[in-house]
Amino acid sequence: MKIISFLLLLAAGFVWAEVNLDVHKEVLDNGLTVLLHPNKQAPTVSCRLFYVTGSVHEVPGKSGLAHMLEHELFKGSKKVGITDSVADVAFMAKQDSLQALIRPAMLSGDTARVRRLKAEHDSIVNEHRKIFVKDELWSTYQAAGGTGLNAFTSDLMTAYIVTLPKNKMELFMWLESDRMQNAVLREFYSERDVIREERRMRYDDRPTGRFYETLNSMIYEAFPYRVPTIGWPSDIANLTREMAEEHYRKYYKPRNAILVLAGDLEVEPTMKMVKKYFANIPAGEAFAPLTVRDPEPAGEKRLVVKRPDAPNLYILTFTTPEVGDSTLYALDIAEGILNGRTGRLYKRLVEEEKLAVGASASNSPNKYVSEFNVSVNMRPDADVEKVEKIVWEELEKLKTEMASERDFQKVKNRTYAGLVRSLTDMENVATMLAWYEMYGDYRIFLNWANELDKVKAEDVLAVAKNTFDRSKSVTGILLKEKTSEKK
Repeated sequence: MKIISFLLLLAAGFVWAEVNLDVHKEVLDNGLTVLLHPNKQAPTVSCRLFYVTGSVHEVPGKSGLAHMLEHELFKGSKKVGITDSVADVAFMAKQDSLQALIRPAMLSGDTARVRRLKAEHDSIVNEHRKIFVKDELWSTYQAAGGTGLNAFTSDLMTAYIVTLPKNKMELFMWLESDRMQNAVLREFYSERDVIREERRMRYDDRPTGRFYETLNSMIYEAFPYRVPTIGWPSDIANLTREMAEEHYRKYYKPRNAILVLAGDLEVEPTMKMVKKYFANIPAGEAFAPLTVRDPEPAGEKRLVVKRPDAPNLYILTFTTPEVGDSTLYALDIAEGILNGRTGRLYKRLVEEEKLAVGASASNSPNKYVSEFNVSVNMRPDADVEKVEKIVWEELEKLKTEMASERDFQKVKNRTYAGLVRSLTDMENVATMLAWYEMYGDYRIFLNWANELDKVKAEDVLAVAKNTFDRSKSVTGILLKEKTSEKK
């Protein structure tokens, strides 16, 4: 058992109070990483299963694959969600064959043939659905008292989460070990259409959607963070069940998985249960090392987008080192000085100059490469050049003026207090342990406040000089396009 200790500074009396978090880490022979945190504050266990596969691992032509699989893994398995597994296989084979005919017909422009084939395909899907047990996995968790059931995909991973009564923890083991081995990708093509519509609503039809997507592809020229997790429209349209099955068979396996349980559990019997359900699953394949990196910036990059339905936004981004690098702690101090209603950006832009309704800064640690962002929600009549001038003035101050002890203590106190509060929420503890283990070591999360306490004023000056460089910046400006008055 590893006991992680850190100190909380209570601002009122500068009293140090020790807080402990017990974390048991074990890696099975097949590569599955297991983290257990026993905590008896409530008779529940927050369960997390992270598959370390996301859009960062996708190759051109297959963007959106991990997100597609997030959806598909709720469709069930050979044992879950179906009444006739033999007929299930036959139905999907017919659908795949018709899809293989539909694609060339669409490319050739034979619309009549496409309509006929799609009608036949939809008819088979409707017959197939008659042997489904709809949403069986989801409803099984709910019937067992499961709460917070969800899933999400990021650039680095796909997560499946639920909180269960402690006596239902074995249900999680059974369902997730089954999903890891025996998932069946049913209704693939209708689900693909759902995701295409999701993309249209969240990105293509929203004024900020394509703006942020395009801006992101400027921040990362070569590195695959430029790839949208939901996928590019043309890639989504051409995803096949065969592609998804191959990816699932290779990578949704123990070698690429992190299992975290936090709550009312005993370590030894829980580990015995984990091994019972997961130890015999084949390891799966490892991803090739991600060696691509962005080249040195050729100079300042700018994106200006005007739309009649757009809000007025000013975004300034700098790339920074990956999580674990010591300079990120100094950038946390910089964020705290700039951010919030008492921060310098809000005071200047919102309160004094009346140029914005909101202004913030964020230090966002990530694996491989991180970001520091400034975001300003400008008023409709704001002078963009003046907004930009003020932002850079505040960044320049961080390079030349020592941060005050009050600024330091404010950020540190907020970080300590936030960390301690977060440790009372087992759902948050489970998620953060999984997230930072994915980054490389769960202890980074637990030790963050301790590392922050080591930062000195000269560290903030140094990191500001190195980070806030115009020649390495990416600026995005989104403006409401003014329509000319009718004569």
